[in-house]
Amino acid sequence: MNVSEARTFRQTWLAIVALVLVRLVAAAVTPLSFDEAYYWTWAKHLAGGYYDHPPMVAVVIRLGTMIAGDTELGVRLVSVLLALPMSWAVYETAAMLFGGRRVASTAAILLNVTLIVAVGTMIVTPDAPLMVASSFVLYTLAKMITTERGVWWLVVGFAVGMALLSKYTALFFGPAILIWLVVVPRMRRWLLSPWPYLGGAVALAMCTPVLLWNAEHHWVSFIKQLGRARVEHLTLRYVAEIVPTQLLFASPLVFVLGAMGLYAMATKRGGAYVARALLNAMIWIIVLYFTWHSLHSRVEANWFSPIYPAFAIAAAVAAHVVSWGERGKRVARFSLRWAAPVGIVMFALLVIQAGTGILSGYRRDATVRSIGVGWREIAPQIEAARVRADAACVLANDYGTTSWLMFYLPKGTCVLQSNQRIRWINMPAPDAAMLRGKLLLVDEWKPEEQASLVQRFARVEPVGEVVRKRGPLVIETYRLTLLDGAKGDALDNSPPPEMSGRSSSE
Repeated sequence: MNVSEARTFRQTWLAIVALVLVRLVAAAVTPLSFDEAYYWTWAKHLAGGYYDHPPMVAVVIRLGTMIAGDTELGVRLVSVLLALPMSWAVYETAAMLFGGRRVASTAAILLNVTLIVAVGTMIVTPDAPLMVASSFVLYTLAKMITTERGVWWLVVGFAVGMALLSKYTALFFGPAILIWLVVVPRMRRWLLSPWPYLGGAVALAMCTPVLLWNAEHHWVSFIKQLGRARVEHLTLRYVAEIVPTQLLFASPLVFVLGAMGLYAMATKRGGAYVARALLNAMIWIIVLYFTWHSLHSRVEANWFSPIYPAFAIAAAVAAHVVSWGERGKRVARFSLRWAAPVGIVMFALLVIQAGTGILSGYRRDATVRSIGVGWREIAPQIEAARVRADAACVLANDYGTTSWLMFYLPKGTCVLQSNQRIRWINMPAPDAAMLRGKLLLVDEWKPEEQASLVQRFARVEPVGEVVRKRGPLVIETYRLTLLDGAKGDALDNSPPPEMSGRSSSE
């Protein structure tokens, strides 16, 4: 590494560390989303699997809370720090596949200024460990290419196994790697070697906890997630959402560079065929599937998260490797120059808006219900109402409210979701004696549910309400209802919809 490369390397990592520090500050001051609070409850009861996802997000949160406690920063700490190994893997992969520290530095920086990484590591979800694992799948495959040593397939299997422990979307890595081996002539020899299959065995072995957990719970997690692929009708309603959401999640100028890189690689420019084919396989298999999925159901923007390490490298290839015409050069230079400032400003504005609502004039936006603004203020009011009513437990009817109550009420308070009990299957069973006493239901007022409560409890008495606000905007009004004298089970223990047709005792 010469002096210029060393300086670039230093500047790159100083910038990445600075971005991570900014995210840590934002993580400490931004209230938890309801999904984060839900995953935090998983971290209190680690298991081989959960109703919604594999266990890695729970492990990430558990590690963070062991360091910084049950705080917003504790929940998010390790997730934010995961950007560092992810950036290293992308940096090294770009350097190996496209032969230069400049393209490596650009790839690492561009990855960090995308909203999917900036927000997707700060707001901890299964996508954070999935993106890290995805970056190491690329890195280990690049090492296998450059060293031509079969033992690297075992490490590829380990990286894929980590991805599978993070989110089921990682299942796409298998066909992506297989297609890559088939279409690249120099890689076909590996199809006759035992090494890739041994790597697959490593990945499968790492998923043993998930397989065992699902086997013990009627495969409910697999049925829930893989059931999304079921086609009941076709519609064009959701297709048009894909490009705008990814334009936002990538940040516009990184998206432009990434699209240019993919176009260049499709037209046989931008590096060796083996490298171009690898990036294309890791990106397009997922993109094509979710485009198909959008023809019958909505595709959430974060579902594309595992493509972003490869997409950032494609963007760097467009900036430094491809020879463009005059117009292409101008677009690439402009996009490269302003990609980082635009991405950083977008992240800052999003954090400010989510926490305060000031940028929209305190009107509702996409973040208003999902971020737990106002819960620190209303939690003491709910606890005071519980004490006045002498209620043994607090109930809620959805997992988001239940999880926020668990996080923000005093530790040790009995909090239960009254339905969808499969979500809490890894937690100790609630005390039956406590459920026979007084309970406090916290829920948005729904008149149609009143009749059901009267049928299930001898006493149904409103005892107040609390209002969750962001500035002057009322987000939600929760009705507090005292329930007493359960006529049967206080909780709805019916099986989840995925298990319809089976009895709860099966």
